[in-house]
Amino acid sequence: MCGIVGLFDLNGTRRPDPARLERLNDAQSHRGPDGAGRMIAPGVGLAHRRLAIIDLAGGDQPISNEDGTAWLVFNGEIYNFLELRQELVDLGHRFKTRSDSEVILHAWESWGRECVSRLSGMFAFAIWDEKARGLFLARDRLGMKPLYYTRHADGWLGFASELGGIVAADEMTRPWSIQALESYCALGYVPDPLTIHPDVHKLPPAHHLWVPRGGTRVAEPSCYWRPRFEVEQPPRDLDAAAGELRERLAAAVKSHLIADVPVATFLSGGLDSSAVAALMARYTPDPPEACTVSFADRDHDESHHAALVATRHGLRHHVERADPERFDLLESLARHYGEPFGDPSALPTWLVCGMARQHAKVVLSGDGGDENLAGYSRHRALLAEERLRGTVPETLRRILFGWPGRWYPKLDRAPRWLRARNTLRSLGGNWIDAALQAVEIMPIEIRQGLYTDRARRELQGFETREIWRAYATDAPEHPLSRLQALDLKGFLAGRVLVKVDRASMAHGLEVRAPLLDYQLVEWLAGLPPDWKLHKGIGKYLLKQAMQPVLPEEILWRPKQGFNLPLAAWTRGPLAGRLRDPAFVKTLAATGWFEPGAVTRMIDRHLAGGRDFSAALWALWMLAASARQAGMR
Repeated sequence: MCGIVGLFDLNGTRRPDPARLERLNDAQSHRGPDGAGRMIAPGVGLAHRRLAIIDLAGGDQPISNEDGTAWLVFNGEIYNFLELRQELVDLGHRFKTRSDSEVILHAWESWGRECVSRLSGMFAFAIWDEKARGLFLARDRLGMKPLYYTRHADGWLGFASELGGIVAADEMTRPWSIQALESYCALGYVPDPLTIHPDVHKLPPAHHLWVPRGGTRVAEPSCYWRPRFEVEQPPRDLDAAAGELRERLAAAVKSHLIADVPVATFLSGGLDSSAVAALMARYTPDPPEACTVSFADRDHDESHHAALVATRHGLRHHVERADPERFDLLESLARHYGEPFGDPSALPTWLVCGMARQHAKVVLSGDGGDENLAGYSRHRALLAEERLRGTVPETLRRILFGWPGRWYPKLDRAPRWLRARNTLRSLGGNWIDAALQAVEIMPIEIRQGLYTDRARRELQGFETREIWRAYATDAPEHPLSRLQALDLKGFLAGRVLVKVDRASMAHGLEVRAPLLDYQLVEWLAGLPPDWKLHKGIGKYLLKQAMQPVLPEEILWRPKQGFNLPLAAWTRGPLAGRLRDPAFVKTLAATGWFEPGAVTRMIDRHLAGGRDFSAALWALWMLAASARQAGMR
């Protein structure tokens, strides 16, 4: 796991400024505390920060082929590199290291752009090929490793693992993107391919980009993979599928343990991390270290469930308490995330990464279980709504549900059966809009009420739903599969994996997710949807698969999620932070938020009239990011 940066002259063979390249590399020093390297040649400069995991002595980068005509910088891990290495040796390639990075370089020589289809792992890399006179950028299938790029005004293409490795090249502050801001206010993160800077882009998951020298513009990235949600030849029945899932997940866990340094595991106490931790214990000679974050609020605390799994499987269990005093970490979070990131679970993720780094350099996580196996409660609700949509024509639905949903009050504290506003709105629209509403932290009428007239003008009618509709292109036929495909492109790639990457790399920690092994993802996508969401029970297949391994209490209890007790904190020990005039002043300084509207939101929340805790946390993080960007 590392940080990569580079500069590529789009028009000629200027040599990049070494000081500029060094500044880019230093901006990502936290991603690679074990070493730094760079290469400079006519028209190109590559730099690398290393977190040494495999081939500790010989895996330094940038790395070249035998004659120095191709150079690579790489961030990630390739789990099948030993098999690929042997195949490449048989083809006549000669290796000078034991690293997986050199395997990628020789794979490029043999297979060109198709090399990405041969790689199993998480990766973002760049290859400068002198013979082909171009730069190749690629990102892994699920988006576990980030990659940003931009065309600078001076004719250089810049790329980096984080935004800091892009904007550090500038002598002035870049403006913010109003479209990214709107999407952030809707979702709590900036979705791919947007970034907070309008001229910087994220390379989307499962895409690569070829940039030839002499091009007048940077082409659109090409997609090289997507899971096919088509049932072709599944196992004979659900029981057989459960057994095969257990075997496949165990194989994925085993493959993710390859390292020349210690490997630990996250253990939240939920099903996914418990399954990974229990299977990991099979393949480690010593009891693995397991790391858990606890909360004083019992409704959010799963540490006792984590302890149950740790005891059963002989894990060495470590627990750290998250409390409101850790709110002071917000400035560190804003600095390392590089752009506004409003998922409150970033805070406990930061804490558990710091704890894990005391015991290991690599840690396994349970990320991906909810997306692949329909584990979110919204999957169940949206599937039920979609069935109703299929029986009532759209025009009639808009009359029956759309207009009442617009005016129905938001009853956060009412009994569940009275909290019908979002359901009515969802039923009045299409499935894409319903899926967006299910993950919004601020409904459109709320966030538009916060914007200034200037912001509304600059938006020019743009709404976040345009991003969601683009994600839904070529959506699968089955309603549940459509939601899962949307989650992989949106919620997983833009929120879950960004949260983990930035928090872990800030601590020099590599996080691996066996449930996101792409072959496992493909296999799960090809199973009948009702094996995943079965009779209203999410992740049913995984629960069946882990019956012989995990306690019943872990398997069948309701999902809690890895979240802060945010409403209680913001109305209790953090209420004074909301009242701090500097908070609203910073938001107003962006020019996009009406201070009176923000103050009214705070007042309503503190009075208990409506729970705006998620929205206010996102605005807190936005203000922290604005301070990092020099907006006061």
